[in-house]
Amino acid sequence: MWQATTIMMDGELMPFADARLHPLSLAVTYATTVFEGLRAYHLPKEGKFALFRLDEHMRRLQVGMKLLRMERTYDTAYMRECLTRLIHANKPDDDVYVRLLVYVSGTGLMATTGPVGFTAAAMPREKSKFVDTGMSLGVSSWSRLADNASPPRIKSTANYHNARLTQLQAKSDGYDGALMLTPQGKVSEAPIACFFMVRDGKLITPSKASNILESITRDTILTLYEEMTGEKAEERDVDRSELYFAEEAFVCGTGQEIVPVASIDRLPVGDGSVGPLTRKLRRRYFDVVRGLTPDHAGWRTLV
Repeated sequence: MWQATTIMMDGELMPFADARLHPLSLAVTYATTVFEGLRAYHLPKEGKFALFRLDEHMRRLQVGMKLLRMERTYDTAYMRECLTRLIHANKPDDDVYVRLLVYVSGTGLMATTGPVGFTAAAMPREKSKFVDTGMSLGVSSWSRLADNASPPRIKSTANYHNARLTQLQAKSDGYDGALMLTPQGKVSEAPIACFFMVRDGKLITPSKASNILESITRDTILTLYEEMTGEKAEERDVDRSELYFAEEAFVCGTGQEIVPVASIDRLPVGDGSVGPLTRKLRRRYFDVVRGLTPDHAGWRTLV
């Protein structure tokens, strides 16, 4: 597997190990950071790489910067040029995972809004070991953050303390991962991925009002499912007990991609194997991201 050698800070390339941020910056002391995880997939037909849904990732990043009232933003064209230079500098020979962080880099009081800087890293990322077997999930005793507390619909690093506590509990309890419930007791999402289930042959996912991240992968799945079946998935409240009626389930995200769920609370999902709809959606997803189909060419930005 290729290795990352070069990182970018504020538009400048430097050796990966040399990146530095002051320990008293607001990014560290108050987690004033928003971020995006993006994939640059290797396109076998072209022999090139394509960032998947760059525009949508940048729009979400810009809204996050707006919500945290950062004193500046970065436009999509500039960031596309920066990420292109970064990816080329690392000379990858396979898929690339990009972590882009924007933060208040200066020191100051809690309400300080600048100066604003960014770091971008291009790295390899191994596939989940649960792709073929499925994950075991447990419903956590930690509730998902409420929108009026720390809005989970944006990718703010502060939100991921909640996710980390949830994941630590899941590991301690012997699960591969977790599901979080909203403060009202409805299903929300996994710590780092959105959740889908199949019941009576129908794809179901918690709605955006369920304190979930406004996930770009989730939106991709919803679009592809409607194209494949001619039907819209159900976006609605999901009760905890409804999880045990699921015939299939999976989690999805840029980092996770699509990972099946084999059991929830030690009860099998369906027969405990990867379900047929999950397989079809995953196959269709990778055809699209790798450019094996001309469909959705606008989602792929060549670099």
